[in-house]
Amino acid sequence: MAKKVLVCATNYGVWGEELQAPWDILKKAGFELTLTTPQGKKPLPLMVSVDSDFIDPIINVAVNPPDVCKRIKELTDGNEWANPIKFKDAKMEDYDALVLTGGLGAMIDMANNYHLHQLIWKAYKSDKLIGALCYSVTALVFLRNPENKRNAIIFGKKCAAHPAAWDFYGDFDFTYDLYGATPDNKGTDVHTPGFLWPLEDLVRDAVGPNGECIAKEKASRENPSVVYDWPFVTGTSVESSIAYGNKIVEVLKSK
Repeated sequence: MAKKVLVCATNYGVWGEELQAPWDILKKAGFELTLTTPQGKKPLPLMVSVDSDFIDPIINVAVNPPDVCKRIKELTDGNEWANPIKFKDAKMEDYDALVLTGGLGAMIDMANNYHLHQLIWKAYKSDKLIGALCYSVTALVFLRNPENKRNAIIFGKKCAAHPAAWDFYGDFDFTYDLYGATPDNKGTDVHTPGFLWPLEDLVRDAVGPNGECIAKEKASRENPSVVYDWPFVTGTSVESSIAYGNKIVEVLKSK
């Protein structure tokens, strides 16, 4: 039987490829995918993540290949992502793995989401694979283990983190404008002064002295950064989206 995977995404702005790449890779591998979001609404990509002309001003790299932008828009405009279930309605016992996808919105509606934390905890307790990419890693930081002095669930583990050197930190007015927004699915009007969380700092604290935070400043499409430390597969950022999907396939097929 095909492995069943629960794919989690934010309603406040995915980074398009961080959902698209693992989604397409897992589907191609023959897994049965179910999409879930906090509100049960279609996950929409940040406008900037489907702009092939966008140059990340911090690392001075064009991060959105035109063919990737085209595919993200196809998925957003079509029906494949149209009917996700709500986090609170998902039952982890129905799935073999839990895969979190990234985006700036994940810092707002996934990081400390009770229902998502329940899914992660149930996956952890039943020894199922848990994946987190880019800013969805924050959900692993904020989920505390009541059986281990309320340390983070990733305490003692190796975990990837978006490097602090890549953070939008300074004189920024960051908005969360979405491609495909509608009146009943418009995301959020919040503004933040750059990125909401300094993820590398949070992960370093969360993994503790016996864990390892891996935040590769030189990660790229040619040299992606994905870390596997069962039951966790974690990825750095958008450049590692494909490698993240491939690693999940590799691990799931080995089980």
